Amino acid sequence: MRTMTFAACAAALLVAAVSGAVRANEGGVVVAPARHGAAALHSMILDAAPAGKRIVTVGEHGGILLSDDGGATFRQAAGVPVDLTLTAVSFADERNGWAVGHGSTILHTADGGEHWDLQHQDLQVDQPLFSVHFRDKDNGWAVGLWSLMLATTDGGKTWAKVALPAPEGQKRADINLMHLFEGEGGKLYVAAEQGLVLGSADAGRSWRFKKTGVLASLWSGAAGQGGAVLAGLRGKMVATADGTAWHALPSPTEASITHIVRAGPVYWASALNGALLRSRDEGRSWQLVKTYGKPVTAILPLDDQRVLAFSKQGLLRD
Repeated sequence: MRTMTFAACAAALLVAAVSGAVRANEGGVVVAPARHGAAALHSMILDAAPAGKRIVTVGEHGGILLSDDGGATFRQAAGVPVDLTLTAVSFADERNGWAVGHGSTILHTADGGEHWDLQHQDLQVDQPLFSVHFRDKDNGWAVGLWSLMLATTDGGKTWAKVALPAPEGQKRADINLMHLFEGEGGKLYVAAEQGLVLGSADAGRSWRFKKTGVLASLWSGAAGQGGAVLAGLRGKMVATADGTAWHALPSPTEASITHIVRAGPVYWASALNGALLRSRDEGRSWQLVKTYGKPVTAILPLDDQRVLAFSKQGLLRD
């Protein structure tokens, strides 16, 4: 049985709500734009990213929120063309960003998140995208359900499907790809289900699945000078120094880890039991910083001391 990320599970649970935003007309299937209102400030947030000094979050019903005061206050983006669940966001610089989500949707902003344009969508074969990463304003990748990977070299003007090799012992690539991130030396990693990691050491020209030694689905990951750390279901954690050999790490929790991020030398992790964890030694050991009263869906570090945490009801206040 497949096990998906919190973002993926949330997207699946919201299918009924999403379907209300999709309607048919003479030209086929179209999607309504995101609705504006106070409810957006208290809706589920699934990812957050910095756009220069601005903070941009994405979540259910096309909800994109912006903060220009370090997370003290948020407001809705002025224009979002879809009312579909958005699962991830990535910025190449303070103005150019991309958000992905349900319906293989890819959105682009050129003004720091105020207005968004649709770059890619497939509502006929609904493969949600769970993660997006841009190396610069031209080169980016988006990954999702059933080994779906899309790549662009022109800032998203065109997106091409990437044919991935089958994992060892399997006939084809049919693995849910959860979280894409970049490591030292331009190495690319994708945390995947079944304890697999998809990696590229040549800027995305070729990819290979590797076993990490655990069977639990890996939901998130981050990389630093000491290599990469991935984590996921039931608190399982694995690490690598070179992207080739993987080993299990002692886990600080048995709760599923929803998000790992890095700020300078510090790693942060969040979990479904509300735990916020921190590591100052490249992920080898972790300390409990605090426990929120509800599951944490995403985190964004402000520095090596402070983190913004999000939930199904929006920003979690201390």
